[in-house]
Amino acid sequence: MFIEETLEKFLDEDIGQGDITTDALVDSKLRATGQVVCKERAVIAGLSESIILLKLLGCEGKSKFREGQEVPAGTIILEADGSGSSLLKVERVLLNMLSHMSGVATATAELVEIAKKNGSSARIACTRKTLPGLRYFEKRAVELGGGDTHRLRLDDAVLIKDNHLELAGSITESVRKAKAKVSFTKKIEVEATSPDQAVEAGLAGADIILLDNMTPQDVKKSLNLLEAKKLRVHLLTEVSGGITRENLLSYVKTGVDVISVGSITHSAKAIDMSLELHSVKK
Repeated sequence: MFIEETLEKFLDEDIGQGDITTDALVDSKLRATGQVVCKERAVIAGLSESIILLKLLGCEGKSKFREGQEVPAGTIILEADGSGSSLLKVERVLLNMLSHMSGVATATAELVEIAKKNGSSARIACTRKTLPGLRYFEKRAVELGGGDTHRLRLDDAVLIKDNHLELAGSITESVRKAKAKVSFTKKIEVEATSPDQAVEAGLAGADIILLDNMTPQDVKKSLNLLEAKKLRVHLLTEVSGGITRENLLSYVKTGVDVISVGSITHSAKAIDMSLELHSVKK
């Protein structure tokens, strides 16, 4: 229900009071077919959303591909059938959704592949740096690309960051408060900006330590200190901040458990796609 309602709002945003161009030019009874062509290599995401968009305007959609599958340039990834005017009205929203979600999935898959090729079991995760209203779709695309969604919302887990510490006190005191006030079912993660803070978080009983904006050298130093104090066996380590496709490998080699990359949602390049329509002659 949430997905359909959201997609309906996307259509309303684009169509407004009506598609005046299509209404003026195209016979409402004209039937047409359409093919979505993926013009570059991509990991496909957004097919299910596209089929729902088509149904909302009385059209049908089908695909022989599964989401999360990689396709070469020139692939017809979706076929549509219905009123020509409806297909014109859904065109831009459908392509925007497919192009953006596939871009996120493709960017994620590329990073996952880099980690796997180097024998790492580190998870590639996204962040909450998503566009308002698009988080569900962007995080689903990350998942389809082989990545981890991280927290979907603020109520998923405790994540104590620098601004929390500024207002609430030390790492040790903040972890104590969280353990006292939050259910045991919720993980407690602490952001550390130095190896010393990482050790403090580990000693305080954090479940996860986020090594934020550290160089690969400082990440490795933090992991070694946690190992020396026999803390690593009890927790997960995550690294985030300024990680790109170009420097990912240097962080993979540190042995960290999770690598979070904000750019796979907020800066992923949209995949080039087009919808080609053909009228159906009676």
